Amino acid sequence: MGDTLIGALGIAGLFFCLFARFPVGMALLVVGFFGIWAIDDRRAAIATMSSETYSSITAYGLTVIPLFVLMGNVAGAAGYSRRLYEAAHAWVGHLRGGLASSTVLGCAAFAAVSGSSVATAVTIGKVALPEMKRFGYADGLATGSVAAGGTLGILIPPSTGFVLYAILTEESIGRLFIAGIVPGILLSLLFVIVIMFITAVWPEQGPVGPESDSREKARSILSAMPLVSVILISIGGIYLGVFTPVEASGVGAALVTVMALIGGHIRPGQFPAILRESVTTTAMLYLIVIGAHVFGPFLALTHIPETLANSLESLGLGRYGTLVLILVAYIVLGMFFDGLAMLVVTMPVVFPIITGLGFDPIWFGVVCVIVIEMGLITPPVGINVFVVKGVAANVPMATIFRGVTPFWFAMAVCLTLLVLFPDIALYLPNRMK
Repeated sequence: MGDTLIGALGIAGLFFCLFARFPVGMALLVVGFFGIWAIDDRRAAIATMSSETYSSITAYGLTVIPLFVLMGNVAGAAGYSRRLYEAAHAWVGHLRGGLASSTVLGCAAFAAVSGSSVATAVTIGKVALPEMKRFGYADGLATGSVAAGGTLGILIPPSTGFVLYAILTEESIGRLFIAGIVPGILLSLLFVIVIMFITAVWPEQGPVGPESDSREKARSILSAMPLVSVILISIGGIYLGVFTPVEASGVGAALVTVMALIGGHIRPGQFPAILRESVTTTAMLYLIVIGAHVFGPFLALTHIPETLANSLESLGLGRYGTLVLILVAYIVLGMFFDGLAMLVVTMPVVFPIITGLGFDPIWFGVVCVIVIEMGLITPPVGINVFVVKGVAANVPMATIFRGVTPFWFAMAVCLTLLVLFPDIALYLPNRMK
């Protein structure tokens, strides 16, 4: 049996495992291990697994994952998400569709400490959905704004998607974090524009809410300021060259923890549960990293990346034609598979093609994350839709999918703008100190 055929069988087996909802990291690890065994021998497979396991999880840059996860979990447990939502609510909640816009803005702010789309959707959804239901918002707009807003968790830094992309491609985590800021703001504004359009055409979907006076607005800003200051210190420190990403994650986690304890927002007895949740999430992400480092050498032995690269080149589509083909393939794959799994499986094949065509790898990282975001709200998988369904159990799944459809097109617009104007993503990282 030839190496390429073994590789094709291995990839087919991997996709089967992912479609059957096997843990992503374990599927990558098993397929990579037995694939290397089939192509080379058992000793090579064992040596690869042992060496890659150690080298991948002991990488210094990977320390950002547990620290940023801890920061997000502490912020969620301390109720800072509610403060962010209430601040946005105080300023825009009185507008038509204002509560949905507040949800998007709250998601964008909380994304800057969570790094997870699922955590962002769950945390803000628990606060926002009861409020929108109380004021008579249409179920589709309410759940759609939460599901779509939650996707900002892997675009606005810190982002687990950017960390994983950086590990797979050996790019700078700090530059990727900074590159996600402007596209994250742009996508948030596009979501708000979608809400404004929907409520202008169908006013009954997003009624006008009560207006807050100037005192309430000032109070809401002051209550949200501690967490906003942590965001500015950690992300701003990376941009100004004061912190490395690892140092910024440590500073952010420490500041949020101290503020939560001093302010009495969490009790010391809550920490074991917060730490268990942080360790569980970190272990899941670390397993994906280990699996990726075992699957990568297997894929290299099959020569499939070179074969696909040569095949694409022979089509004569040019730089942008090839890019469009790759993005369409990502969107289709995102309909069925977890975004991080898709990133791990495809990056060894796609990244050499992208860099060979002369595209900036930092820019492509942002593009990849936005495509993953689209997959998070695309049927039939749409992980964020299922998450929101768990929060809004009485809303039919079809209603939620209809609600997120306009936001999906907003993502497509953002993706198009990034392709046409790469400086949207590259302006800030190119000016880092």
